[in-house]
Amino acid sequence: MKYANLGRTGLSVSRICLGCMSYGTPEWRDWVLDEKASRPFYERALDAGINFFDTADVYSNGVSEEVLGRAIRDLVDDREDVVIASKCFGGTHGGKRNRHGLSRKNVIASCDASLKRLGTDYIDLYQIHRFDPRTPIEETMEALNDLVRAGKVRYLGASSMWTWQFARYQALARERGFSRFVSMQNHYNLIYREEEREMNPFCLDDGVGLIPWSPLARGFLAGNRHKGGGGETARAKSDDFADRMYFADNDFEIAECNAAVAKRLGVKPMQTALAWVLAKPGVVAPIIGATKPEHLEDALGALDVTLAAEDIAELEAAYRPHPVLGHR
Repeated sequence: MKYANLGRTGLSVSRICLGCMSYGTPEWRDWVLDEKASRPFYERALDAGINFFDTADVYSNGVSEEVLGRAIRDLVDDREDVVIASKCFGGTHGGKRNRHGLSRKNVIASCDASLKRLGTDYIDLYQIHRFDPRTPIEETMEALNDLVRAGKVRYLGASSMWTWQFARYQALARERGFSRFVSMQNHYNLIYREEEREMNPFCLDDGVGLIPWSPLARGFLAGNRHKGGGGETARAKSDDFADRMYFADNDFEIAECNAAVAKRLGVKPMQTALAWVLAKPGVVAPIIGATKPEHLEDALGALDVTLAAEDIAELEAAYRPHPVLGHR
């Protein structure tokens, strides 16, 4: 396994982060694996040297955190050997009043609930899942800072927002002497590269590490999506979120270019797509989801794929501007 520091911090994380949205209960999404089915993925990830795990309170309405917490307690001798990341915003109460968003009330209550579900005294990386236009940024940042000062959280991160929103949070934290965000979990892959315009350069300049979600475009770049929508896997058949973000003609053109480069290099399409993300400036650890053993093995193999300049040029040539996707 290869490791890197998360942004401008001393926190060392594996260059592959295992996304835990796929583990919890199929009652939440029919493609989600239950605890028994998910345990082998945690075992293999830890055996391979992955020490970075990302979840959120909203995943499986909290069950994802419970499953991750039990896996860590059962499989890891020393809690300090792993980096647990979770997120708040959506909550586990179906949008009830004061049970979602980034108010002080919900941020603190959500962190306490996540700690209980994870069965740990602290969360290594606590992230805000989205921007909340209804809550003053001062209120959110002060609440997050208090969590760090209380020892419940080690580092702060953010996910899926406009650059100007993220910059406001960072500027306020600097002005008030609050803990600042050290990571950005943004939507970034070969098909969606709009983050290269502002967010990625801002994060590079500000010392913020990038941990992109959906580096394979929800399986699109693995070659399992079909024109007209859907695909072969259970997730592809029921993932309406992917249907809203991808499936434009240009998206298929990019996927075809990726498949051609992969064939030439003798690797799988998902490996060239992931290798491309890994090679981008500022990217620390793409977050990958795995519901089949080969998903995880292929992701691990991508760490050894080196793309030449001509490979990268071919992969990027077909890109066309996209509307902003994934912020809501």
